[in-house]
Amino acid sequence: MADFTSGGWSIFIAVVTVVSLVALWYLAWALSARRTGSGPVETSGHVWDEDLEEYNNPLPRWWLNLFYITIIWSALYLAAYPGLGAYKGMLAWSQQDEYAAEVAAADAKYAPVFDKFANQDLAQVARDPEAQKIGGRLFANYCTACHGSDAGGARGFPNLRDGDWLYGGTPEAVKASIANGRMGAMPAWGAVVGADGVKQVTAYVEKLAGRTTDEAAATAGAKVYQTNCIACHGPDGKGNPMMGAPNLTDDIWLYGGSTEKIAETIEKGRNGQMPAHGELLGDAKVHLLAAYVLSLGGSQAASP
Repeated sequence: MADFTSGGWSIFIAVVTVVSLVALWYLAWALSARRTGSGPVETSGHVWDEDLEEYNNPLPRWWLNLFYITIIWSALYLAAYPGLGAYKGMLAWSQQDEYAAEVAAADAKYAPVFDKFANQDLAQVARDPEAQKIGGRLFANYCTACHGSDAGGARGFPNLRDGDWLYGGTPEAVKASIANGRMGAMPAWGAVVGADGVKQVTAYVEKLAGRTTDEAAATAGAKVYQTNCIACHGPDGKGNPMMGAPNLTDDIWLYGGSTEKIAETIEKGRNGQMPAHGELLGDAKVHLLAAYVLSLGGSQAASP
């Protein structure tokens, strides 16, 4: 049930609901009362094909009784279940409790399947065919929306198959990323270094990646880099897994590696978030999911 910001809204909704049911009952009764007398039958005023008129007769009794039954059923339902503002109903049913019960039933049924691998070494689980199948299903359910069905990633979402890891590719680091999530932030430097500074740092970053670039701009960019960038990316541009700062020398780019995209990243910054799945999945599922990611080939733990 939704939480109301004040008791007034709860009362308002309850009153409107009850008044609506009473009004429906009265409307059906008032418009279906049978007429008496021998006078002419009233018509609705609708005429078709010149002389076909619609009589204004009362509703059939069987239809009217069904309508009354639906109103009575609605009243009983609202007495038993939530629907009248903050009133919880005589049965005290809630979606949260229903969901919790379903989750508990599922955990009781499937927990042994996951717990079987919970205490095994991640590298060992990553090579287990059964564990890979289970981990693959978990990946399909929880990870493909961002990383793709083949784990190849997309712009802004890391490729999990290439061995390039912002926060480290050890089994422990991969598991920590899944369980705790990650929050990556690249500050916007456009206002700090100016348009020329952005161009110069872009040239220097491309040089770090082994590309051919404007040497004069790269030389000037090196000075800007040393002033503003080494705290995260290091003096040699190889990044810092403790901070999630990417390696700028491997020519692998999360948001695109063209000159324009690199300049855009420097000028406007980037913000990325990996949601934490530990509380949602539990330790055993996180363990299997991490093992599956490692089995994709992007970590030293993937090889026998």
